[in-house]
Amino acid sequence: MIRIQREDFDVKEQTRYLLRKDNRAGAVVFFVGTARGQSRGMDIIRLEFECYSDMAQKTLLELERDAKAKFGILECGIIHRIGEIGIGENIVFVGVTSIHRASAFDACEWLIDELKKRTPIWKKEFTRDGAHWVENHP
Repeated sequence: MIRIQREDFDVKEQTRYLLRKDNRAGAVVFFVGTARGQSRGMDIIRLEFECYSDMAQKTLLELERDAKAKFGILECGIIHRIGEIGIGENIVFVGVTSIHRASAFDACEWLIDELKKRTPIWKKEFTRDGAHWVENHP
């Protein structure tokens, strides 16, 4: 369940999918990033995400592989939306399952941090005064 897509995703459905993959899971941890209405003191109207699809997909698969090796998690799911996204809508889902909670928390945090650093996905913020590309992700 590693993918780039335009349509929204259902968090409950993604979590159930991860849990069905391996019945040894004693923990599921997920992060959902949503479009916020303010950034750096500006009111945001909407966001737009673009990516280099083949490279982004490859990077997400590498992140999954690396997280499994580094943290010993059982399963991993990453979904990142592209295109126009309204305020309050889902942007990204990162979910992991593991036997115990500590590795699940660590892996989930590492995955979202690395996704933002390594994946060729770019965000444009639209305000009443115009639009600008976001160069670094907080």
